[in-house]
Amino acid sequence: MKNDDAEPTVPNPATTAPTAPLPTTNGPSPTPSAPPAPAPPGPVAAPLTGLTPPPLDLGNQPLRTPGSDQAYRQSNGQANGSRSTTQRSFGKPEPQEPSFRPVYQGQAWPTQQPAYRPVFTPPPPSDWHQQQARSYTPGNPNKLNRVVVIAALVALVIGVVAGAGAATAVVALSDRNPPVAAQPTNPVGTGADPKIRSGSVSAVASTLLPSVVQLKVEGQDNSDATGSGFVIDDLGHILTNNHVVAGAAKGGSIQVMTNDNKTATARLVGRSPAYDLAVVQVVGLGAPSVQFGRSDLAIVGQDVVAIGSPLGLAGTVTSGIISAKNRPVTTGDSVDQASYISALQTDAAINPGNSGGPLVDMNARVIGVNSAIATVRGAEEGQSGNIGLGFAIPIDQARRTAQQLIANGQASYPVIGASVDMQFEGGARVSSVNAKSPAAKAGLRVGDVITSINNEPVDSAEVLIVAIRTHQPGEAVRLTYERGGRAREISLTLAQQIG
Repeated sequence: MKNDDAEPTVPNPATTAPTAPLPTTNGPSPTPSAPPAPAPPGPVAAPLTGLTPPPLDLGNQPLRTPGSDQAYRQSNGQANGSRSTTQRSFGKPEPQEPSFRPVYQGQAWPTQQPAYRPVFTPPPPSDWHQQQARSYTPGNPNKLNRVVVIAALVALVIGVVAGAGAATAVVALSDRNPPVAAQPTNPVGTGADPKIRSGSVSAVASTLLPSVVQLKVEGQDNSDATGSGFVIDDLGHILTNNHVVAGAAKGGSIQVMTNDNKTATARLVGRSPAYDLAVVQVVGLGAPSVQFGRSDLAIVGQDVVAIGSPLGLAGTVTSGIISAKNRPVTTGDSVDQASYISALQTDAAINPGNSGGPLVDMNARVIGVNSAIATVRGAEEGQSGNIGLGFAIPIDQARRTAQQLIANGQASYPVIGASVDMQFEGGARVSSVNAKSPAAKAGLRVGDVITSINNEPVDSAEVLIVAIRTHQPGEAVRLTYERGGRAREISLTLAQQIG
């Protein structure tokens, strides 16, 4: 039975009876009613097998004219299972065994068909359905080859022209450009001299940097320390922290280096461990002195500048604000060497080496002495750094202490003549009272819990000590304390103690 999905083919003389006629023209196929053509005279050939070549006279059959549409046409008759062109199937043809068709008379039978034989299929006739014609019209290989060749030639020409142009441009540039070392006729970067705005950080820094020095201390016990200080008068007195120069208190050396890299040896004038302040002096230093401001007029949020030598980097300037006032801070490694400060808190970057340097307002007036920083709990010793919590001794207290140290070599601080329990919380509990002290004369006893001073709440022993040291010896203060669950109030006059 004929396969409906197969394309119509020309009969192969190798597999068709010798009496079967072949069309001699490109016209339509004969109808079923036409009688078959008579067979040509001559002997009848024997049946062909795979081992017998075809007779020579069977190669005389005419071939289809190239470009004929015979391969695309079907018989209009319905005999032998044929069908109309309008019902033509375009499905995938089923595979067929390849057949041999001689092209010329006497062509040898091939032993093996090639795996791939490209064949050019002519376009379908124009009377086909337009959609079918578009779907099955292949490109003209000759035309395609011509397009490819033309495109290659155009690309070659463009490449040659572009290469020649690039070479010409390089030659032109190398001929016309001046040497790199040649300087332009008009100098660049020589505009108007910018002025430092008054009240800016740069203005404060330019004013204070000549007055700030770096201190390098070598103790007799081979202890080393580095810190900062600033000149406070025309005699070469320099204010700094006690913990910076404490190593040289019993022998050693203190080296001072100014902002213009001048060095000199300083002598220790005096120190106050209670306030963590000290004064050293260099005769003929030649550095200008600073101007003091008033720390009691400082307000939270105002801009400040910190200057010093953090981590040995002399002349470092940082800026920030006053974060808080009257912050109770304790410094020192032991109770005997502890300092209690009612400090100015700042977020200006302060690091080890800033100790003793000035904290300055935007009018270039010193309002504090940078002394301590807060550290994260659990941080190893020597690995602490700025976390935005720095503390400075108010300059009002530092001025009084500095004047005492310059005048007498030592300073005093106020006391009430009683000791308090440093572990107690919820107030300052009295642990001992000195005989004939202001506390004893006012009637304080062991076990009394002081809860306020001058109406300011006291919730720990540190707060009470810091609050007392903001006053001067001889001033009167009012204390509120509890005894046996009852609140009492007393007034006493502060005594003084050297330290």
